[in-house]
Amino acid sequence: MNPAPNLFFIGPMGAGKSTLGKRVAEALGLPFFDLDHEIQEHCGADIPLIFDIEGEAGFRRRESATLAEFAAREGIVLATGGGAILDADNRRALRERGFVVYLETTVDEQLERLARDRKRPLLAAPDRRERLLALAAQRDPLYREIANLTLPAGHRGSAAAIAQRLAATIAQTWQRAAAGKAA
Repeated sequence: MNPAPNLFFIGPMGAGKSTLGKRVAEALGLPFFDLDHEIQEHCGADIPLIFDIEGEAGFRRRESATLAEFAAREGIVLATGGGAILDADNRRALRERGFVVYLETTVDEQLERLARDRKRPLLAAPDRRERLLALAAQRDPLYREIANLTLPAGHRGSAAAIAQRLAATIAQTWQRAAAGKAA
């Protein structure tokens, strides 16, 4: 058991963090937030525009500030962006303030799920497979470093069925810290 006030979903783009996170939050009776959506709400601009104007470094600064704000809350489910774990302070906040669920996926699964997606700045590459392989090599060890629970790649079934099984597993392994207590 890992006593923590929040539940955080991490993993690469296309892993299902928002889809499963939202359903798990419902099953556990907790409010759900998507970090990328919250960044866009705070900025009044979508992520590709933020990347165009401020570059990845500017986006990552906004991501860290928004993550810190949500990690400080109590009793939420938060789906992070795939690169949120790149910053050591973000990893520390995730680890210290939440029970961290890593949704593992394969590059083939990502390519299938993201086939029509043209809005992700990091996928704007001539060879998407090569880009996703490079991101996985860099990020997978960081996801594993902070994960309390890993949903292995290749999880099959409907999102509802997967989320139901995941919620049951989380309920057995996550001890919610009482409000006001440090994790």
